Amino acid sequence: MEMFAQTFVQTGKTKKTWTVLVATLIQVGLLGILIVIPMIYFDVLPTATLQSFLVAPPPPPPPPPPAAAPAPVKVVKVIPRQFDAGKLMAPKSVPKEIATIKEEELPPPTTGVSGVVGGVPGGVAGGTPGGVLGGIIGSVPSAAPPPPPAAKKEEVTPQVQRIKIGGQVQQANLIKQVKPVYPQLAKQARISGTVHLSAIISKDGTIQELKALPGAHTLLVPAAIDAVRQWVYKPTMLNGEPVEVVTTIDVNFTLNQ
Repeated sequence: MEMFAQTFVQTGKTKKTWTVLVATLIQVGLLGILIVIPMIYFDVLPTATLQSFLVAPPPPPPPPPPAAAPAPVKVVKVIPRQFDAGKLMAPKSVPKEIATIKEEELPPPTTGVSGVVGGVPGGVAGGTPGGVLGGIIGSVPSAAPPPPPAAKKEEVTPQVQRIKIGGQVQQANLIKQVKPVYPQLAKQARISGTVHLSAIISKDGTIQELKALPGAHTLLVPAAIDAVRQWVYKPTMLNGEPVEVVTTIDVNFTLNQ
């Protein structure tokens, strides 16, 4: 016993502490290596295990469709047959009520007129006049008479009420021309130019409508309109009838006038 006690049991304490530190560092290093190696060589890990952790599980299967509604049961009422091959058959059950058949009395025969038994009361004596064929033909309404022919409309040629003529051509028909008064303010400002007017000449040759076209100076337009309103033209004839004329009139303003 003493020999074993001396062999396994230490009687003294370790005097060097650095051996304990070295042993501790070695153990910590081994644990670190064991932890780092799987992180470096992760491709060695089983793929199936990794996919089972990373891939989401499949969705649950859809619920089964609802059961189809049962078709409605049609109740077929069997009517017992009363005749079979032209023979009257005995009923299988006794009816609760028995129908009474009453025969109407025949109307008295008309004296001197022969007819068919069971004819319609109040009918024509002796049947339909002209026979059945005549009655059918007579009952069909006759065709409606054709409509009267439509009255022919007389074509009326519309008369031309207004034509357009150029200003130079219409100038030759001018009978009365009033000269415009040069505005004093336009003279002082030394403004000159031409005023273009759009005019409608009536059938008797007088001015009906007058409108200034864009481009003229505003100081010259009123004087030009006042003068042209007094102009008179010869009536313009078309096919022997006087017509209105749409034309243009130019009024010139120069400082020398």
